[in-house]
Amino acid sequence: MKLIASFLILLVVNKVMPQNKRANKVSLKTTVQGRAIPQPVLEEFPVSIHGVSPVNLSSLEHTLVLSRGPTLAPLHEQKASEDMKLHLLKNTLVTCNDGTTAGYYIRESKANKRWIIFLEGGWCCYSKETCDVRYRNAKRLMSSSDWPKTRRGTGILSPRQNENPHWWNLNAVFVPYCSSDVWSGNVSKSQNDYAFMGSIIIQEVIRDLMSKGIKQAKSVILAGSSAGGTGALINIDRVASLVDELTAGTVPVRGLVDSGWFLDTKHAKSDCLDGTSCALTDAIKKGLKLWNGVLPDNCRQQYKREDKWQCFYGPKSYTSMKSPIFVVQWLYDVEQLRIENIQPDFQFMTANQWNNIQSIGRELKKSLREVPAVFAPACFSHTLITKSNWLEYQVKGVSLARALQCWEKSLQERRGPKTAIRGCPFHLIDNCQWPHCNPTCPALHDPVTGQEVTLLQMFLRLNLENQKRGQEPKGDLNQLMAMLRHSG
Repeated sequence: MKLIASFLILLVVNKVMPQNKRANKVSLKTTVQGRAIPQPVLEEFPVSIHGVSPVNLSSLEHTLVLSRGPTLAPLHEQKASEDMKLHLLKNTLVTCNDGTTAGYYIRESKANKRWIIFLEGGWCCYSKETCDVRYRNAKRLMSSSDWPKTRRGTGILSPRQNENPHWWNLNAVFVPYCSSDVWSGNVSKSQNDYAFMGSIIIQEVIRDLMSKGIKQAKSVILAGSSAGGTGALINIDRVASLVDELTAGTVPVRGLVDSGWFLDTKHAKSDCLDGTSCALTDAIKKGLKLWNGVLPDNCRQQYKREDKWQCFYGPKSYTSMKSPIFVVQWLYDVEQLRIENIQPDFQFMTANQWNNIQSIGRELKKSLREVPAVFAPACFSHTLITKSNWLEYQVKGVSLARALQCWEKSLQERRGPKTAIRGCPFHLIDNCQWPHCNPTCPALHDPVTGQEVTLLQMFLRLNLENQKRGQEPKGDLNQLMAMLRHSG
């Protein structure tokens, strides 16, 4: 029966719609002045730091630490009026890891009273050894000395209306990550080999922006991706309190957490022997001491001192949070999988790893069930809101941009946190049962040839390989094929 099933799959592989390819190339198009403009496609999976092997950095640092990624467009494409301009902080005592003054990029829009402040991501370092490696190989994440004078945002930070239809003319602030502490630290260089001032940098950026018009804002969104998303999560209530203090309570503050909602799961490896192979929890535990990490008061008070690291995990910190947040989270986030020591490489994946991937997806779904504002596609990927093609992705037929617009509208109308406007949803979690079953998921590629492949082709390979080992992935193959044919 297994051979017959495999033969039937081979017959339908070429007939099943190559969903990823088609969705990424021709699915959603944005219309501007009656003209359809296709969105560009970007490679999702991070690349290695040139000259640095995974042996030298932890697996997470290896993939997150380096990339300007798709967050910022090439400088030669920019127009001066659309650039975000660099401003170093007025308070020169608030610094990056190496003691250089921290700062931010800003594109002002005098006619608009809404603001978005975006925190960059890039993992962390948690010991002198890991910080030394990071400084040698990713200096821009620890120093402002080589920052360019201007930058251009993409995705939700883009100034182009076709790429960012609802927020293209917001006052946009991009805060480069140079503290290596998941935006939590409170240690100056005079006290340590490196400064760790992430939480202070955020506070000081807010103070600097008061003279630039944020004091008259109608709303402020504190956003971030990856480590920046976790940074937004743990800092949102403190930022809201500071803005409340500086504006006499006239400016509402919201949070937008992109790919920063991590789980502390049972699957993760928990050894930290050589200082470069720490699982997330081990790295955070070590880092908190080094950084003198500042955590949300309401969350921290729920745990003993030795357990306060749990506040870095979304499900743990959210329960005590006061500020409204919107969570953007891939259900099969590749960095969450790396924490679990799972590479999304179907050529060498075991049935046990495949089953663990499905388990992680179920746990993420469960953790987001009570969060009112969510966009969670069932895809393998990492980060979303600053990708140039962010409009392409949908959950249940709704784009992230539309969901965010609905969420903002519900907050403006002061509805209850779980009260959606009719026909305008913002609690969107994929309910299909298989990884990468959403037809708008980013393309998958064969790790050997680099060629684009469908999930069905990779599942077939996985199934045949595990038959040789006498293993079977859990789940009904016919159910998977039906889902793929009917777009999940």
